[in-house]
Amino acid sequence: MRGTRALRAPGGPDAPPLPDPARIDPAVLGTLLARHRWCRRGGAEGRYTRWTPPDDLEPDTSVLVPADRGFDDSTDLLEEAVGTLARSGVPSARAILAALMVPGDEIHWRREMPGVGGAVPWGAEEDLRAAARAMLSAAAKAGHSRAAYFGARLDSYAADFLDRVLVVAPGTGAGLLTAYAPAPEDRFTTTTLVRALEAIRDAVDYQRTTGNTDAFDIGVRLGVSRELIASVVQLVRGSEGAEVALSWAAAVGVPDGFANRRLHLEFSPGDLPALEAAAERLERSEPAVEVELTGAVVRLKRQVPGGDGVVRLRVLTGAEVDEVRVRLEEAAYRIAVESHLAGVPVRLRGRLERKGGFRRLSDPVDLAPVELEAGERDRMLKALRLRAGRFPDSGDPEGR
Repeated sequence: MRGTRALRAPGGPDAPPLPDPARIDPAVLGTLLARHRWCRRGGAEGRYTRWTPPDDLEPDTSVLVPADRGFDDSTDLLEEAVGTLARSGVPSARAILAALMVPGDEIHWRREMPGVGGAVPWGAEEDLRAAARAMLSAAAKAGHSRAAYFGARLDSYAADFLDRVLVVAPGTGAGLLTAYAPAPEDRFTTTTLVRALEAIRDAVDYQRTTGNTDAFDIGVRLGVSRELIASVVQLVRGSEGAEVALSWAAAVGVPDGFANRRLHLEFSPGDLPALEAAAERLERSEPAVEVELTGAVVRLKRQVPGGDGVVRLRVLTGAEVDEVRVRLEEAAYRIAVESHLAGVPVRLRGRLERKGGFRRLSDPVDLAPVELEAGERDRMLKALRLRAGRFPDSGDPEGR
């Protein structure tokens, strides 16, 4: 991993690498120690500071952090600090090392689950990861454009963002998950997530107090969507409560317009009725979209020869979805068949329907093949093969 050297954590050759002391900014390390409630105990004025674990854990452990890199022994002190954190049994020491290794905005999820000895059911951990993934996906889509309900729109965009998110290795505790979103490159996603989650929390409180749901509609302008609300429902359901927290990347600083504080929001099972009703409301409120799209015919099906048929198009341009299904009359269906055999895409207009997650095109008109030069055709076929590998055929037996 970039920014590391051969320094290893205690535990042998299979232990994970540690941050390269030569690349650590002392100010960033100090910020992380303070963020995780390590206690500053003084030190040589203007030369270094000494930090000890929070809550009097490990009284014999302390970390020396140089004031800056201008001193001859700065790298030695930082190497000793990294080694001390690696040997420490304090849970926050692992998080501090991870933040040094993987600079980015830290997003934390926590679910309170009934269990024995701190252990939770296997399925509970899977639910936690699925909810976190859905939450980040919804935030990425809302960071791109606002909508009450996205469905399949922007799935590829969200998947690309998730590929850049890194998750801390297991071991931080049952019911806990920490991920790092790239900063500043993907800051708009994390800032959208913060504003939208705060809007959801406020809207739930407002509805539970007044019975009014208008705050959810207003929240769409801040990034609230049916998908984001559904991810909160998934996080909370089956638990005794859930928390989402976010800390800005210490190496990058606080984004404009945000206070230098840690986001911390809690949701409880008592919030579920309001959240579920809001998710249904937002899904119903998003209208169909008029589009003109170009796509490659990748599947054809009809019940009897000579009648209407259903085709599946892998979208190339014109809509923010990967695939759509469209029912065509006989003449248009025959054009689609010929285009498929010739390996050329088709262009048509219609309404991208909400039903099925914006995967269906209704009222299709003006379907026609699109002539491509040989080079463009080769590029199209290559792109289709790549996308087919990433988004495998759903195997819908009814061609809906």
